[in-house]
Amino acid sequence: MLSAFSRFGGLAFARILRHSDDASASVGLGIGFGGIAFLLFSSMDTLVKLLSAGYPIHQMLFLNALFAMLPITFAIRRAGGFRNLRTNRPLAHLTRALFGMVASFAAMTAFSLMPMANVYGILFATPLIVTALSVPLLGESVGWRRWSAIIAGFAGIMVMLQPGHSMIGPGMIAALIAALSASFSVIMVRKLAATESGASIALYSNLLIALVMGAWLTQDFRPMPLADLALAGTAGIAGGVALLSLVAAYRRAATAIVAPFQYSQMLWGVVFGFFVFGDVPTPAVLAGGLIVVASGLFIIYRELKLAKHRRKAASRSKTLPVPMPTQPA
Repeated sequence: MLSAFSRFGGLAFARILRHSDDASASVGLGIGFGGIAFLLFSSMDTLVKLLSAGYPIHQMLFLNALFAMLPITFAIRRAGGFRNLRTNRPLAHLTRALFGMVASFAAMTAFSLMPMANVYGILFATPLIVTALSVPLLGESVGWRRWSAIIAGFAGIMVMLQPGHSMIGPGMIAALIAALSASFSVIMVRKLAATESGASIALYSNLLIALVMGAWLTQDFRPMPLADLALAGTAGIAGGVALLSLVAAYRRAATAIVAPFQYSQMLWGVVFGFFVFGDVPTPAVLAGGLIVVASGLFIIYRELKLAKHRRKAASRSKTLPVPMPTQPA
């Protein structure tokens, strides 16, 4: 499942793609690819949730990763072949992939137990957690404005969870584990971004999931009729195509334009949840989800504004005249 990093990784995903922030980028195409990507991700989640009632999570995750590798592998071959996958940091890739696998398994578990909008509302805490973790793990500086957004976002999660009014169920716990694991996955991506390609990160992650879940399947496999296998395959391919669409979006349009589209999944979660599963989000979920979305959008805004200031400062330092050494008297 491709939710652990690419969808909720936000700016980290844009960085590793060496995205363009040039105003002359193909903005229209970028918006189109971004909208398609997040619609496909939500469609994949809908199919996974639909099938999870009859099959174990590890079987669904195996098929999802296996079929997602088809479009990803095709794109890698067209982009120059597998030589781009060479790496000198296998341990870092393994660590990142393990966090991604835990996040994907937990997210699938949450989708199988909760309405889609509820799960998305909690998963959107990932950018907030990443921002908080970037201080101790990456040595980054976070100002009071972003800390305020983080606190507000976590308050939004408390509104959704309503710990004083009802028991926190296994679905909520799974969603929280998914958000936390995805956050550590994003932190690892930021460390890998300097030397590794986005294609290698995506492929190695799905490969690990396929291998581990495939080994699990040898002990616990439930036969699937062709119709269900076709749905599982469609979900995996949709996820792979969604990832490639997101790559195309970040390469054609500025981060500030593409990144906020990840929150469109909240809308799709409500729409698909209602029409496919008959789920109606509660006022608490809608209110808390809006708070989390607003906090995440503010953090994106602040990070982009700070990045712009850093680029301007770097540009000014390059244009300053270099003082000539004083000749000795």
